[in-house]
Amino acid sequence: MTQIGEIQQAILNDDLGAVASLDVPESYRGVTVRKDEAAMFEGLESRDKDPRKSLHVDEVPTPELGPGEALVAVMASAINYNTVWTSIFEPVSTFKFLERYGRLSPLSKRHDLPYHVVGSDLSGVVLRTGPGVHNWKPGDEVVAHCLNVELEGPDGHNDTMLDTEQRIWGFETNFGGLAEIALVKANQLMPKPGHLTWEEAASPGLVNSTAYRQLVSRNGADMKQGDVVLIWGASGGLGSYATQYALNGGAIPVCVVSSPEKAEICRKLGAELIIDRSSGTGEGYEFWKDEHNQDPKEWQRFGKKIRELTGGEDPDIVFEHPGRETFGASVYAARKGGTIVTCASTSGYLHQFDNRYLWMNLKRIIGSHFANYRESWEANRLIAKGLIHPTLSKTYALEDTGQAALDVHRNAHQGKVGVLALAPEEGLGVRNHELREKHIDGINAFRNV
Repeated sequence: MTQIGEIQQAILNDDLGAVASLDVPESYRGVTVRKDEAAMFEGLESRDKDPRKSLHVDEVPTPELGPGEALVAVMASAINYNTVWTSIFEPVSTFKFLERYGRLSPLSKRHDLPYHVVGSDLSGVVLRTGPGVHNWKPGDEVVAHCLNVELEGPDGHNDTMLDTEQRIWGFETNFGGLAEIALVKANQLMPKPGHLTWEEAASPGLVNSTAYRQLVSRNGADMKQGDVVLIWGASGGLGSYATQYALNGGAIPVCVVSSPEKAEICRKLGAELIIDRSSGTGEGYEFWKDEHNQDPKEWQRFGKKIRELTGGEDPDIVFEHPGRETFGASVYAARKGGTIVTCASTSGYLHQFDNRYLWMNLKRIIGSHFANYRESWEANRLIAKGLIHPTLSKTYALEDTGQAALDVHRNAHQGKVGVLALAPEEGLGVRNHELREKHIDGINAFRNV
């Protein structure tokens, strides 16, 4: 049996105490993009770039373990939009991130390689810890959040997201979670929720923490009970968590979706106020007349629909992540004194809006990016208590990561798409069966939809 096979078998046999005595493999399989292929999609439109061509499963050397770090045996991971960006080399090749990080220190030089092991989520078991790590040990079952932060300067000590050397692990760093082994900083680790399978536990990480900071945290919109919250893409990977946080926090979500099927998912989560903006079956909002000009009449029609649903109220908070396509409507729709909180910009980074609706109505735009360790810990704690649920819809094998990324790229998915690494099949890793049974409907809300 190979070394990685011995580790896998020990975990599957619940012999976690044996992990510390097993040798760490010299290499492992990871999903990579290759530096010499960074120009492979030049001249193509974004929609025509195929992650199946750029994402490879390669055998790669296990990185050196540094101070404050941990090696984790990855049981499962998940697809985020940053893996799509990496796979199509947009808006820039991530090798530029690795080169910049590699110049920071001799230790960070490990990340500057001709291949990039991608992925910003994981669930798994700690294999080894480096010097200075005291809270985690080999055999611990963990999930990881994706903030890689140096914290050598003063800027990050109030909020680590403001650190000058803050990066997203597996996107702006190497050795990510779509692999059999991952390298993380110890302050990325959090306890695996015991009532979830490996693939379920891996799926919330990035999007759950992002939604928590963006909507709940004082660093974001600071949502309170009774707030009307307009949520774009409310059944998607990010929006589905925003919908849950709004409902769980006593707010009133107005869920914007693009099909009757997605509307039904939001109803299953408990939302009642839903706008289907698809053409044909739904309201058919077209916020752009052409590539350069928006249609304010459509903003107005959209705002009227929101008020019809809410009994005459405009949104206190707009949860923005599509970006260019929707931002003008978002600024218009927010109530006087309201907040537009934005991240991601999956439809384009160059936002256009009519500043009169912002300036004269005293609205605020807040930029929000991932979450700090405390926010991520709080978001994971809510998952562990069964107050927020994973939104996993489908799971792929590691070898099929390219197809999983293509699903996300083409928006042919719901919720989150998972990827099995060392877990040989779905359904493994549950410790707290009683809590799972209590919340099984919520856990399975997105399955096979």
